[in-house]
Amino acid sequence: MMLRHADGSAGDADYGQVGVRYADFRQPEPRIAAQICDALGAAKTVLNVGAGAGSYEPTDRDVTAVEPSASMRAQRPAHLPRAIDACAEALPFPDQSFDAAMATFSVHQWSDLSRGLAEIRRVTRGPIVLLSCDPAEVQAFWLNDYAPEVLAVEARRYPSAAALADGLGTPVDRIAVPIPLHCRDGFNEAYYGRPEMLLRRDARSACSAWSFVDDEIAEQAVARLRGDLETGAWDEAHGSLRTQAAYTGSLYLFVSTPIA
Repeated sequence: MMLRHADGSAGDADYGQVGVRYADFRQPEPRIAAQICDALGAAKTVLNVGAGAGSYEPTDRDVTAVEPSASMRAQRPAHLPRAIDACAEALPFPDQSFDAAMATFSVHQWSDLSRGLAEIRRVTRGPIVLLSCDPAEVQAFWLNDYAPEVLAVEARRYPSAAALADGLGTPVDRIAVPIPLHCRDGFNEAYYGRPEMLLRRDARSACSAWSFVDDEIAEQAVARLRGDLETGAWDEAHGSLRTQAAYTGSLYLFVSTPIA
């Protein structure tokens, strides 16, 4: 059975709770958006599954957005189309309705990955572009030294490229997505050179993995990070990241093109 929370969120994270200020911190990063648009190719009609507050939706195409969380739908800006209340696992569209489809930081939220991927493939004629993280690389980020429980949660939730390919029934290209230093999209790795941001509860709350960790564990992790920032230990180990223009971590585009 598909899990749905009080505000309609589908999957393991309750966005009625963690998504309250999501749009404040999860703004689309232009350089990541450009990669997504390139991967969508010449598609004129695009389905956005798990569309959230609308990050990365192209404005020069006919976009249909699907989002089960009422709190996330309410945060969509006025210039974007209203999102349909539906889940990836049961898309209310005929076969091959769209030129392309996309999902950004969404597939790991679905309660039934295989079913959701089969549905998105069913309704899409062309490329499917998924912005996600490689679970094998999540724990290589320096945050693992402070909050290993958080990154362990992330690594467990993100599906592998093989799982995505199996669910879509087509090969998947894995394309690295460099993260700029002042990335506007506030996921954990976006703060690679701005560690002070992770001291903020509101910034952490926009990263759903923190919601799976007890408050006490989270506060202990934050206290360790704060201590190392105060003593200079973090800068001694990672200070060069403060001026590094981009960081290549676990973030990838997984692109599926149907076999002719």
